[in-house]
Amino acid sequence: MREMKNSDVEWLPQIPFNWTRARLKDVISVLTDYTANGSFADLAKNVEYHDYIDYARLVRLTDLRDNLENPGIYVDEKSYKYLEKSKLFGNEILVANVGAYAGLFCEMPPIDIPATLGPNMFLIRTNKRMLNHYLYYLGNTRLIWNQLAQKSFSSAQPKLNKTDVKTIQIVFPSIKQQQHIITYLDTKCAEIDSISEDIRKEIETLQEYRKSVITEAVTKGLDPNVEMKDSGVEWIGEIPNSWELEKGKYVFIQKNERGNTICLQLLSPTQKYGVIPQDKYEELSGMKAVKLNEKVDLSELKTVHKGAFCISLRSFQGGFEYSDYEGVVSPAYQIFYPTRNICDDYYRYLFKTQGFIQEMNSFTMSLRDGKNIAFEDFGNSLIPVPPLSIQNDIATFLNTKCSEIDSIIADKQKQLDVLAEYRKSLIYEYVTGKKEVPTK
Repeated sequence: MREMKNSDVEWLPQIPFNWTRARLKDVISVLTDYTANGSFADLAKNVEYHDYIDYARLVRLTDLRDNLENPGIYVDEKSYKYLEKSKLFGNEILVANVGAYAGLFCEMPPIDIPATLGPNMFLIRTNKRMLNHYLYYLGNTRLIWNQLAQKSFSSAQPKLNKTDVKTIQIVFPSIKQQQHIITYLDTKCAEIDSISEDIRKEIETLQEYRKSVITEAVTKGLDPNVEMKDSGVEWIGEIPNSWELEKGKYVFIQKNERGNTICLQLLSPTQKYGVIPQDKYEELSGMKAVKLNEKVDLSELKTVHKGAFCISLRSFQGGFEYSDYEGVVSPAYQIFYPTRNICDDYYRYLFKTQGFIQEMNSFTMSLRDGKNIAFEDFGNSLIPVPPLSIQNDIATFLNTKCSEIDSIIADKQKQLDVLAEYRKSLIYEYVTGKKEVPTK
């Protein structure tokens, strides 16, 4: 058992006796950001962005958060030369410095084209006392998170400055030991990542299976032996002989009532949860809902009754949203209700099928042209209308089947969460010296 000493670091009681305590600034050779190249006004004049492949890639905060290997924005050669102080060559440490991801550490992968840093990030290169890859592991532990969280959330908008980053306390071993730990963690993390990737693929397969079950049921019914007929609608295909096809406007009607005398609460139309109260959305998603100005009169917003369908805004990707709640939504949404006795759940499923979504999207232009999904487009589109008893049977089947699939997906997601926590714990224990890399 190796000899330990007090770390003098608030979040780490003890470290190995031969390890070093320092401030991050002591192991940094370069700490810079986008604005080091000039003021924002100068940058706007001298840097030109392109959404097509040009001379150099601009690495943005969204890339840092999502996928560093998926380029999206480029700059020309002149702009790249102007951004002299934030050029990237691969393996640098990038740290988000603003917003919800402030303090997020990433490592720039090897690059095959010139690249430069975008706004809202710091670029760090270490000196001879620390390996970049070791700092990446260290930066993804609670030892660093706790310190940066304290600093970034001292203002209304989470934000870090260079001093915040430079002054965080760190611990580390010799370069030789760092490399030893890196080699061990790379192997262990690769094993965990491989298992996690397999589970993610299983989840994706289950999600695709869920979609196919829904599509098959809402367009073909549950009886594989029933006589079929051609619907004449590409996204629907064949339907049972007893089903009808009707335009949406003969099954649903749009309404533009204001306020709600039953319950005057603000609702959020969401692709994942349907139309739900804002506080419930925040509870389920863990994210903040977009708030209206406090001066907005809710009684002037559009009425939503239980059983209503809501057409989302321009980013129409997830079908029509259904409300189990009473309340109001922004006037930008379109609200419609059934004009006859239907099974709500049947149409909830139908409106979430990929074929229906693609059909509705065919009526829109690009977001730059600013066209929303309109009830008129839906109203003139043909939709299947099975007998009510069959609608109920399909909904009952899908509620049960989807619940079973969702339960399996939830279990697999828990496995991913456990693996993610294990990975974090493993990294923390070895880069803080709580555990020693086993010798062969």
